[in-house]
Amino acid sequence: MAVKVISEECIGCGTCVDACPFDAIDMIDDKAVINDKCTACGTCIEACPVDAIIKEEGEKKGVDINQYKGVWVFAEQRAGELLNVSIELLGEGKKIAEQIGTDLTAVLLGKDVDNLAETLIKYGADNVLYGDSELLEVYTTDGYTKVICDLIEERKPEILLIGATNIGRDLGPRISSRVHTGLTADCTRLEVDLENRRLMQTRPAFGGNLMATIICPNHRPQMATVRPGVMEKAKYDENRTGNIEKFNPNLKEEDIRAKVVETVKAKKAVVKLEEANIIVSGGRGLGDAEGFKLIEELAEKLDGVVGASRATVDAGWIDQSHQVGQTGKTVRPTVYIACGISGAIQHLAGMQDSDLIIAINKDKDAPIFKVADYGIVGDVYEVIPELINGLDNIDEIMAQLN
Repeated sequence: MAVKVISEECIGCGTCVDACPFDAIDMIDDKAVINDKCTACGTCIEACPVDAIIKEEGEKKGVDINQYKGVWVFAEQRAGELLNVSIELLGEGKKIAEQIGTDLTAVLLGKDVDNLAETLIKYGADNVLYGDSELLEVYTTDGYTKVICDLIEERKPEILLIGATNIGRDLGPRISSRVHTGLTADCTRLEVDLENRRLMQTRPAFGGNLMATIICPNHRPQMATVRPGVMEKAKYDENRTGNIEKFNPNLKEEDIRAKVVETVKAKKAVVKLEEANIIVSGGRGLGDAEGFKLIEELAEKLDGVVGASRATVDAGWIDQSHQVGQTGKTVRPTVYIACGISGAIQHLAGMQDSDLIIAINKDKDAPIFKVADYGIVGDVYEVIPELINGLDNIDEIMAQLN
């Protein structure tokens, strides 16, 4: 689908230029001309007073996929700190690159983050494309999109992986639209069909009730955003070496339409479930919102964080930022304690890769026990206070055991 100006009908009034939200129309020789910023939103069609702009169904053509080589990972950083999801994507990207016999490249954008370029090599990147500019110091949709799209047009990567963070969910769709390729969002598993080098991108669908595997056969790069916490982190190797290519992006102030005037930290603490070593989660078995006070107490004793099932979030007992599962966050903690959680498949998919799972539930047949390493059949309001009491007296208990 594309937007086209019928030059013979255009009267050069400029109404479409003013109406376009993407600055995608230029006036050349008193005629409207669509540029490559167009997203085919149709706003100009409605605005044109003489119906000189139309949307046409173009012939669907792919690209010569043989020209595209290499696996790229967008290395997201904030304030000079590399996000965990970037390290996870390096681990997954390396596996994919080795399977199809190609290099892994990390794309790093920012200002004065040279140390991160070295870190990316240590975590498995063969190459780092490091765009250094004051205009990239703070994330902007326009700035990051332009730089990465320019790189894609020039280098032609086969696969591009982006973390499904707030930034990644903004950046991914804009890039895919600009370079005319597909994007699978919020993937939880990636595999490769080695016969034709297709990336098999799996994500929850229909509210998490089934898993859909999606391919992009005729366009490149094959793009996916991947949920934080889903993939295993890459291993750090101090002895690894690689190629770091630092460049000055072709980026000007006028390329960035939305400016970041001020950054204000949220007053509410962000729940970093994906980074937690210990998670204590509550489910519908708690009975009401008051039950989470007990969960919070146990989590505090263990120096952990509070998780929750979708049912408790839907009931309004706890904020959605605590939700674990296919429609929440996928986690891999060292210890996961499920309290009053039955174990619906959507929840299990978000926590079953935890190193150690402890389940507490009154129903001995609850599905959660099938994935638990240790199970306690009992009322959470009886079991958890005993656990807290034991933690309070751990020194005395250990002395008795010895």
